[in-house]
Amino acid sequence: MRHWLNSLLMILVCVLGSAPAPAEPNAVALYGEHCASCHGADRLGGIGPALLPGNLRRLKPARAGKVIAKGRPATQMPAFSDKLAEDEIAVLADYIYQPPAVPPNWNAADINESREITSVSGSVSAPTYSADPLNLFVVVETGDHHATILDGDKFAPLARFETPYALHGGPKFTPDGRYVFFMSRDGWVMKYDLWALAVIGKVRAGINSRNIAISRDGRHLAVANYLPHTLVILSTRDLSIEKIFKVLDRRGVSSRVSAVYQAPQRDSFIAALKDVPEIWEIATDPNAPPVYEGLVHSHEKGMVEALASSSGLFALRRIETPEPLDDFFFDPAYRHLIGSARDGKSAIVVNLNVGRDIARIDLPGLPHLGSGIAWTYQGRQVMATPHLKEGRLTVIDLTDWSVIKTIETKGPGFFLRSHENTHYAWTDVFFGPHRDLMHIIDKRSLEIVRTLKPAPGKTAAHVEFDRDGSHAILSIWDRDGAIVIYDAATLEEVKRIPMSKPSGKYNVWNKITFSEGTSH
Repeated sequence: MRHWLNSLLMILVCVLGSAPAPAEPNAVALYGEHCASCHGADRLGGIGPALLPGNLRRLKPARAGKVIAKGRPATQMPAFSDKLAEDEIAVLADYIYQPPAVPPNWNAADINESREITSVSGSVSAPTYSADPLNLFVVVETGDHHATILDGDKFAPLARFETPYALHGGPKFTPDGRYVFFMSRDGWVMKYDLWALAVIGKVRAGINSRNIAISRDGRHLAVANYLPHTLVILSTRDLSIEKIFKVLDRRGVSSRVSAVYQAPQRDSFIAALKDVPEIWEIATDPNAPPVYEGLVHSHEKGMVEALASSSGLFALRRIETPEPLDDFFFDPAYRHLIGSARDGKSAIVVNLNVGRDIARIDLPGLPHLGSGIAWTYQGRQVMATPHLKEGRLTVIDLTDWSVIKTIETKGPGFFLRSHENTHYAWTDVFFGPHRDLMHIIDKRSLEIVRTLKPAPGKTAAHVEFDRDGSHAILSIWDRDGAIVIYDAATLEEVKRIPMSKPSGKYNVWNKITFSEGTSH
């Protein structure tokens, strides 16, 4: 009997041990039930942002789970902790970081279908306020996805409005300063009337986008996309499509677009390509001389093609480089650019007129060239750049590309700003334990002369100056943050305005005149 019972017990153990474990929650089903109505069945976005790996790079998976559970304040994202179990939330958080089985596409039909225009020309013929329209600031508040329009004389808000989710790359202004364009990581481009203080319309030009640039005449807007691999040219008048470039190198290899820039003296756009060793220059005027001189010069090498009508508008010139280059700085004449090399330890100088690289600069610590600024030092033109991985600021001679000085800082920095009417340059210590510091450097001596701590324990970043350079405006990069206004001569605080993570501030005059102390 005992033998029989032991055998039965063993059989029961085996049966129970081989029983299937509780089924894992089905990610696709959960997403379809709880997420698709806002974020799209294909995760390309809708009311809510796209939920694809490339669009979520700033949101860590652990944080994503908390957002699903608790929601996101001041947005339409609700909390799901009362509807979903912990394991279901974990499965969803993992799912949105998985690439889709079929790479998503976003073509001309998709762009056209997304376009919403309330007015083309604007509803007013003059500014609706007494403030100087060319001394306004556009303050991007990423804490709750809004923007504030600030009077740059009185430092008082004139308007505040909702923007697309996760703006990126800095807004761009028409040459008269009337209209400003925003772009989000999800590829939404929004047009805003700074005279009427009203949204004009929006369009989705991509799925995962990097930045925008506006042509010198203000008629064309370029959108740089990671996904799909396109460079989209829109009309600034009504956000309609003018041209879509599929980004392929001469051998047919596809590439993401890291960034696109306006080159005003050249009447062109310059595009940085992420995955192939080429730089693109695209004409924004049918008679853009530097582009066509470059076409003639480079044609013998087979490095050029014109993808345009006989008028020459949007003609494409290719410049081959030793390796893919990111994060461009342009000299004031836009004859040269400096691009970050892949090794993170150097930069390559490209002469745009002749269409080739001419120098390599030793710059360890991953320079953030897009934040570089230029000025005149001891009779020669120089530029300076912060570094993303080392606590230093490098000053470079723009004549012979030599390093003049390395200024040690309290940690890696992100932004560097100045103005032609001030002797000082302001640089943050964005990364690391000293992120609450702001260094002020005398451009005459290349020495740090003051270090500020505007809000202990909170990140201080992104300085912008008013129109005449008399005030410097700094961000406290926190949800319960603020902008802090300083006298640019005495370096003393003048005023502080609470805001929700004001990531960037953009002065109309400085942007449309290409002030030497701000990014372009």
